[in-house]
Amino acid sequence: MTEVRAEYFRSLINASQVVINRAFIYNNDAINRDLREGGEAREAHRRLLASGAIVPFLFWERHPAEEPPAHLHVRPTGFTAWQETLAGLRSDDRVHCVRMSWEDPERDQENRDRTRTRLFQPFTEKVQGLTAKDIDILAAQVGVDRRDADRFGQRLGEVVAFSNSLSVRRQPVVRNTLYEEFVTVPGTNVAEGRYDRDKPFAAEIKQLLDLIYSVNLADALGRYPLTPVGSLRRVVLQEAREARATPGVVEDPEQLLTFLRRQTFAAVQDHLTPAAVNELTLHDIWRLRQAPAWHDYVRAFGELTAAPEAFHDSVGRVFDRYVRLNSEILKLAQERRQARPNPWRPVVEVVVTIGAAVFTAVSGEDVWEVAGAAAPLAVTGSLSGSVQLVLRNRIHGRQEQKFAREIANVRLASAREWEQFHDLVRRLPGYREAAGPAPTGRAGTTTQDNEDLPEY
Repeated sequence: MTEVRAEYFRSLINASQVVINRAFIYNNDAINRDLREGGEAREAHRRLLASGAIVPFLFWERHPAEEPPAHLHVRPTGFTAWQETLAGLRSDDRVHCVRMSWEDPERDQENRDRTRTRLFQPFTEKVQGLTAKDIDILAAQVGVDRRDADRFGQRLGEVVAFSNSLSVRRQPVVRNTLYEEFVTVPGTNVAEGRYDRDKPFAAEIKQLLDLIYSVNLADALGRYPLTPVGSLRRVVLQEAREARATPGVVEDPEQLLTFLRRQTFAAVQDHLTPAAVNELTLHDIWRLRQAPAWHDYVRAFGELTAAPEAFHDSVGRVFDRYVRLNSEILKLAQERRQARPNPWRPVVEVVVTIGAAVFTAVSGEDVWEVAGAAAPLAVTGSLSGSVQLVLRNRIHGRQEQKFAREIANVRLASAREWEQFHDLVRRLPGYREAAGPAPTGRAGTTTQDNEDLPEY
């Protein structure tokens, strides 16, 4: 739970708004503990809701306090605390919520249709397409030993077959149903997160289902996923997806190379950071979001993502604001004596993914590293991918303040452009390349900023 809570806090630090599935708020103990605790913690959650920092995503509900359907797994204490939190909002407060459609309040047909076509159907297609991927690459990227790749592929075949049988019987293919069959202990509440070690590759299948679910919601809302550092990157899905129709689409190999060039930054004065951001409180996070340093940080990121082609000129400003923000976080941590400091050497890491290839460049104080893992291309024709910006401590700490966000889409028209880019990268000073997929970790994403969301 500590990892989830750390990621929850990082999301609230690093994005102006965070969309969270309503059920996750009251079912996950890392989030609902503030609601159950009451007092200052619950009030901080109310302030974050009322300010639009936390945005509940609603499926069929039209009100965030609405009772969930009887067939869904619910943590009763969490849901009661959630209702009490909403009931305690001030009369002039409004909770910003998002759903597929707010039209047709009587029949709600438009919301049902959009939920089916934008959420359920794409999720089903991604799950049923798992065996169409390069299984060796997929196995390596979720951490399966090469010797077990065939057994892993067979297990994925069982997941796909089970999903197909649900579709044929006109039953929905949803994550909870797949959890029950392939991940969790039989007969237990899925919301309790009791995973069955006797089910083959339960952890790896959970990673894939979580990744598919999370990027699916981000796509449906037209947003980038806010990806935890060390999590499964979207590249493991080996998609030939269309880049979003936004200015942030990089199509030129030479322009793409600028993201991997060496960056120079001002010297860092503070060389400490809180060892675990989750040792702060939700009230601390609320206070941090009121500080000028936080607003400057978010504004700098907004300018960067609005014009990724100016990356080389603007990334230094983002890094500077990140360093200042760390100083504010450190002050809050020092007020709480249990929040221990760690040595801090901040770096900027840029991750470019194209097809099944991953390239990384790390820049910081006296640091410059560029490396790649170029697996065989998994798709033909045009190639899609993304550019991800990571701000982290060079000395990894699992629960420290760190951040990763996609800042641009990539679309190369053909294998010729890919070869041109690959050749340019190979010429970078000190470039190292390994054959095969890059290592990845546990999955889980939260969608990032959403603007102009309706209130209930």
